[in-house]
Amino acid sequence: MKQPQKLKHMKKTKKKKSLDSFAKTVYNIFLNNPFNEYNFRQISHQLGISDKASREIVKNILSQLQESESIVSVKRGKYKLNSANLKTIPNNIIEGIVDMKQTGKAYIINDELDEDIFVGQNNTYHALNKDKVKVLLFPKRKGKKPEGRIIEIISRNRTQFVGIVQVSKRFAFLVPDDITVPVDIYISLNDLNGAKNGEKAIAEIKEWPENSKNPFGVIVEVLGNPGDNDVEMSSILVDNNFPLHFPEKVSLQAKKINNKIPIKEISKRRDFRNVFTCTIDPPDANDYDDALSLKKMKNGNWQVGIHIADVSYYVKPNSDIDKEAYKRGTSVYLVDRVIPMLPEILSNNVCSLRPNEEKLCFSAVFDLDDDANVINQWFGKTIINSNRRFNYDEVQKIIEEGKGDFKDEILILNKLAKKLREKRLKKGSINFKSQEVKFVLDDKGKPVEVYIKEQKESNMLVEDFMLLANKEVAKLIGMKKDKANTFVYRIHDRPNPEKLNTFAEFVKKLGYNLKINSKKNISDSINNLFTQIAGKGEENMIETIAVRTMAKAEYSTKNIGHYGLAFKYYTHFTSPIRRYPDLMVHRLLNLYLNNKKSVNKAEYEEYCKHCSEMERKSVEAERASIKYKQAEFLLDKIGCEFDGLISGVSKWGIFVELIENRCEGMVSIKHLTDDYYFLDEENYCITGQRHGKQFRLGDKVRIVVSKINLQKKQMDFKLV
Repeated sequence: MKQPQKLKHMKKTKKKKSLDSFAKTVYNIFLNNPFNEYNFRQISHQLGISDKASREIVKNILSQLQESESIVSVKRGKYKLNSANLKTIPNNIIEGIVDMKQTGKAYIINDELDEDIFVGQNNTYHALNKDKVKVLLFPKRKGKKPEGRIIEIISRNRTQFVGIVQVSKRFAFLVPDDITVPVDIYISLNDLNGAKNGEKAIAEIKEWPENSKNPFGVIVEVLGNPGDNDVEMSSILVDNNFPLHFPEKVSLQAKKINNKIPIKEISKRRDFRNVFTCTIDPPDANDYDDALSLKKMKNGNWQVGIHIADVSYYVKPNSDIDKEAYKRGTSVYLVDRVIPMLPEILSNNVCSLRPNEEKLCFSAVFDLDDDANVINQWFGKTIINSNRRFNYDEVQKIIEEGKGDFKDEILILNKLAKKLREKRLKKGSINFKSQEVKFVLDDKGKPVEVYIKEQKESNMLVEDFMLLANKEVAKLIGMKKDKANTFVYRIHDRPNPEKLNTFAEFVKKLGYNLKINSKKNISDSINNLFTQIAGKGEENMIETIAVRTMAKAEYSTKNIGHYGLAFKYYTHFTSPIRRYPDLMVHRLLNLYLNNKKSVNKAEYEEYCKHCSEMERKSVEAERASIKYKQAEFLLDKIGCEFDGLISGVSKWGIFVELIENRCEGMVSIKHLTDDYYFLDEENYCITGQRHGKQFRLGDKVRIVVSKINLQKKQMDFKLV
């Protein structure tokens, strides 16, 4: 009997739908195992298929999936999921930043997740430290930390790396200095560009073939011999992603800037050229970006001007100079040099507030009474002519001895600054003391002496007026009754309650009390603690832990105040020569003083994130240069004994900071042979299992310098 046409069509459709469903089942095997390779026999086995006809269907489906680019052929008869389809896996993909470890394993940091994602050494794909990546999460196992596999590099943190060139007969490698780079960079002999075996050079990664263990690169600059001061300082900059040179077009643009101030421009500005004005900076500074003026008012009050170099007049938005300044984000201060954010013709000449030269400024001017209460304030463009360039030591001498150039003005400024400081501390500002490690270098850059530079009254004089300007500028914009304009704030969050509690418990064991039940009590208690520990053996250790307990300050358009300073509004207005956020603040303030509309908040938030990141890199570069010079200082002191304080503890050993020069090294736990020691993190100590002997943070010990690795900036000590 002949089958009706309609029924025949229905059967065909049913068969096609069944086949589509079966193809989806096969495809799901690849989706659920995105990095495995299968042939038709393995797929058939997974589906429990053994008859020849069904296996042929599997074979056909694999061909169809390949044609549709759902899967790709990796070798004859074997297939794997097309990586472009990984995004179709629901809820299994997250983005984050790679925190690569020396061992090659990594953790993926994502601010929205409660904990970091662990990535094993074999699952890091071609990612490097601080790259932005996509991660495929593995199914969560009970009691285990989340794990995953990197499947895509969204963006590279950097492509240039510094290291030692190793040349063989047929090829070469660059072995990176950075211990977080777990691979060497392959260099063709044609791409050495003059680099010789054993020299330090910069390599740029050009490609990383899918199945290659090593990236392929080319030498872009030869630095010279390892151990040379200039070579090592340049290496530190490259490692932290800072350029060694200004692009030629930026330098050319800077040279064209006219240093002569037009008369028309002067007429637009408030004139301070006949008011006493001075700069106060470190002895070796060249970029004077802030000045103070003082004038006695007829009513007996004091007019104090905080005058800041008007960089925004010379550096226009989106110019080549501006783009390069934004890219750098900040000047970098290494032990022996400054790598400026702006070309030196600007930072050290045109914009620098040099004495006896007319200079353009953006100023915050305050009328203060004798108790430093702000009676009146004004913000705007000015012109100044500094009477004197002071360094901190000269001003300190005037404060202590009451004599010297412009002593009356300096003493009045210091008196007002002390009043401002007292008010700030009374309102809950935390009085962190800063100590700087300084070096005396010979003509080849080798350190011959290490000393500690402490903050004195002359430093605090300048700081307190800068804080006043920064605070009041932020208040002017942020405290508007109607909707506040988009602005760049310097924010500092409250400390993590858990960290704060741990710190309070720790100092309690040392005999100190810390009240942490309110913001005011916290700041008062910490300031009182600093007074109690002054001059004691545990002073530096407790101050260090207190700083670690605090959150990190950063830039943002979302104002949450500055916890450490106890300011509801705070910004950075006072250093546009060396900080890009200050330049943004100058432009925004000028915009709003002239009643222009607000800028795009999302756009400026991205600028803030970039500047915060570059600031962190700058701090890392500065610390690395100090660490290198400390290691170099101890290089000829192997076998010498020093007194030190335990500055850190870990499962690897104890860190000891030498009292006389602040050089920090490690006593490896393997050298503590009198017992089996374990780490007690809560009490900041390591403890011997049998005898109970403890090495605690802050304990005084005597060590001998046993080994120095200059390339790794590592100092190894042994206990005497």
